[in-house]
Amino acid sequence: MPNSTPGLLGRKIGMTQLFDENNMVVPVTVIDVSGNVVTQLKSEDGADGYNAVQLGIGERKSSQTNQAVQGHFAKANTSVPAWTKELRIEADQAGNYNVGDTLQLDGTFAVGDKVDVTGTSKGRGFTGVMKRYNFAGFIRSHGTHEFFRHGGSIGTRLTPGHVLKGKKMPGHMGAAQVTVQNLTIARVDNEKNLVFIRGGIPGANGGNVVIRKAVKG
Repeated sequence: MPNSTPGLLGRKIGMTQLFDENNMVVPVTVIDVSGNVVTQLKSEDGADGYNAVQLGIGERKSSQTNQAVQGHFAKANTSVPAWTKELRIEADQAGNYNVGDTLQLDGTFAVGDKVDVTGTSKGRGFTGVMKRYNFAGFIRSHGTHEFFRHGGSIGTRLTPGHVLKGKKMPGHMGAAQVTVQNLTIARVDNEKNLVFIRGGIPGANGGNVVIRKAVKG
């Protein structure tokens, strides 16, 4: 597997604790990156117009997949993955990949590397402004009635005469793509294909995540 791999797909297992060289407790998130398979390659010289590698992890039942999707992965001579994701690569890296290859953790990430982790945040459903945006709420004395958790005035009278775009209001919270940048890898287990990342990452246990080399690192 090439060391130029831009990233790997994985599943969040959960959080635990490690001890660093100073015997200080370090909270880490454990991510399983086993089973990354190259399912498609795209080139800027082809119909796609850009360079990318499509990775897949897991396995989905054929009964849950239509024939079009089955045909797509049949070209790669792989089973239908449970989840796929496309990662951009440089033009000179395209030759390092072959459709059907299984990418290994060894040589991709090392202890101390800075990475960006993308996942889907936990869905909280419909929430008010206090939970969604940490509003303080209204005073609870001096005759306040049925206005404890409201967001207050949203209008601006005659000018401009409408609610401004982006106004913080109640609505659906979470279940959105979130990227946390410049996280540090605390430990790498090449045998079990586990990555231990310092701190927390978006999503619930068992959720799909993408680990990329840090853009701003």
